[in-house]
Amino acid sequence: MAEIKSEIVDADRRRLLAATASGIAAFGVTSLLPLNASATPDSEAIRPFQVSIPDSDLADLRDRLARTRLPEKETVDDFTQGVPLKTTRQVLDHWQNRYDWRKAEARLNAVPNFITEIDGLDIHFIHVRSKHENALPLIVTHGWPGSIIEQLKIIGPLTDPTAHGGTAEDAFDIVIPSMPGYGFSGKPDGTGWGPERIAVAWITLMRRLGYKQFVAQGGDWGAVVTDMIGVQAPPELLGIHTNMPGAIPIEINNASFVGAPAPSGLSAEEKASYDQLVFFYKNVYYAFLMGTRPQTLTGLSDSPIALATYMLDHDRASLEMIARSFDGKDEGLSPDDVLDNVTLFWLTNTGVSAARLYWENKLAFFAPKGVTVPVAVSVFPDELYQTPRAWAEKAYPNLVHYNKLPRGGHFAAWEQPKFFTDELRAGFRGVRKSG
Repeated sequence: MAEIKSEIVDADRRRLLAATASGIAAFGVTSLLPLNASATPDSEAIRPFQVSIPDSDLADLRDRLARTRLPEKETVDDFTQGVPLKTTRQVLDHWQNRYDWRKAEARLNAVPNFITEIDGLDIHFIHVRSKHENALPLIVTHGWPGSIIEQLKIIGPLTDPTAHGGTAEDAFDIVIPSMPGYGFSGKPDGTGWGPERIAVAWITLMRRLGYKQFVAQGGDWGAVVTDMIGVQAPPELLGIHTNMPGAIPIEINNASFVGAPAPSGLSAEEKASYDQLVFFYKNVYYAFLMGTRPQTLTGLSDSPIALATYMLDHDRASLEMIARSFDGKDEGLSPDDVLDNVTLFWLTNTGVSAARLYWENKLAFFAPKGVTVPVAVSVFPDELYQTPRAWAEKAYPNLVHYNKLPRGGHFAAWEQPKFFTDELRAGFRGVRKSG
């Protein structure tokens, strides 16, 4: 288990701020301290945090990788049996011989990290305030098998738009929390931490940071959490953005789940989306396992290559894209990108604790949740399904932005940060003015 160092003594706080100031300055941050970091009760204290993985943990990882026992080659020439042995060998070789966790650690420590207790649980988050006045506060939520690693590429463009092709009017303050059981956040020791409770915690976090208005964004589980923030609709919320909408009409969702023939009356676009859903539901058994037996996945805590292959096999498009990247092709994610995320899971021993979110969830993942606040929707071509505008308009009656992108998949912010950043700027431009 990684050693977590969180310093709250004034002297240590000054040392931490000075040590990271040079890296943070690259993001145009005006202050490391949250807006109301002083005069708060101890239970609501916001503590500066620094990632510091002991050398012994990295040595243990190297030892376990060296002792990996692999299976025989799959009996097919495609991806229908999961991660091919060739890709597994490439991941193992890169992890052992070329990957450097300390580079990822330095990138994490180059932005302001904090921990605060919410509802009895320590919540880790990145918080970067823009140097531009009137920056729009934004909370971004990752999914599974993701982490805060997914969002590192968008911090600079969102908080310092004038250095990344935008204008000062496009600026955001950005908050990126680690979900409970993920990364450096605490692991719940009781039940009840589903998307609804996480949404409540995120609203509490934004209020604790002193924000009177904010917007929210999410993909994968982050999309569900963000939908629930929209359902709860706190008065501070101006709107939400999703790159994996909960927009499938319930009757279509139910039919696709069991693989029934497509309902009559669908447009060509809707029929194509229906076929994508049928395919996805036939290949989502990892979710069923985590949703019913997360504790059985003990091997994710014992074998790094087991953790890696389990995380890589999220969806066919993402797996094939990752496999091409390990073949040396220029893809949305590089081998180091992939291993930054897997290694974070390994060093924090969160393979099983993260999986429990599937067990906790009681919501229909893709179905409409009843969001009535302003919503922006971005549709990436290699997402699990492409949301037709008609479905988005029905699910989100206050749809303020809808756009189809030319490239990108399930991990949109991570794979295509330029497209993703442009979408957030465009999607929130209207609510920014109205707020």
